[in-house]
Amino acid sequence: MQIIPAIDIIDGKCVRLTEGDYATQKIYNENPLEVAKAFEDAGFTRVHVVDLDGAKAGKVRNWKVLEAVAGKTGLAVDFGGGIKSSADVDIVFNAGAQWATIGSLAVKDEKTFVQWLQQYGAAKFMLGADVRDEKITIGGWLETTDINILDFIGNYLQQGVQQIFCTDVSKDGKLEGPAIDLYKKILAAHPAPAIIASGGVSNSKDVADLAEIGCGGVIIGKAIYENRISLQELQAYNN
Repeated sequence: MQIIPAIDIIDGKCVRLTEGDYATQKIYNENPLEVAKAFEDAGFTRVHVVDLDGAKAGKVRNWKVLEAVAGKTGLAVDFGGGIKSSADVDIVFNAGAQWATIGSLAVKDEKTFVQWLQQYGAAKFMLGADVRDEKITIGGWLETTDINILDFIGNYLQQGVQQIFCTDVSKDGKLEGPAIDLYKKILAAHPAPAIIASGGVSNSKDVADLAEIGCGGVIIGKAIYENRISLQELQAYNN
């Protein structure tokens, strides 16, 4: 299983939110590049970067942070938040992202996303599936749709998407453990290493549980920043 540390960005700074609520933001480092270098120094090869300003604005904002992390470390970066147009996709790839992460747009405008998959190659994108009570949520998790998570994932696997990260929004930032039962259900329906868990990881046992059920990766943020789990512990699970 691949361990993917997360860096969330507001105003160019490394922050974390709880359940996606901007009012809960906590700044962990003024310089995200320092954080990325620490991950690289600890032996990690990939990082998950989220432009929270971009997600709010509906347009990529913190591409300079992406450029710094991609250009000054050897980390492979998946970058998301505010990618709503072909111009945004170009900005993200030109700034050095290995993958562009697409969430709400894949729900609201399937036609455009499928065009991107065909134009740039499906391997260049990671699909973000945010879910509450097994229904897809969008718009910063404020709106819950009637789209079932299993149907949503199945559709895009058929379109060639190779990586999907799924966040149970009721778990995110709470350090209460990941949504194991949800991931079991997803993996039973779609037994592919493409499924990456996100949200709720609080200790190394949570990571071990996700590995045991067959998740291909896990994105971890707050547990690292709050020193609930060390980078050294995480390396034991990383491959």
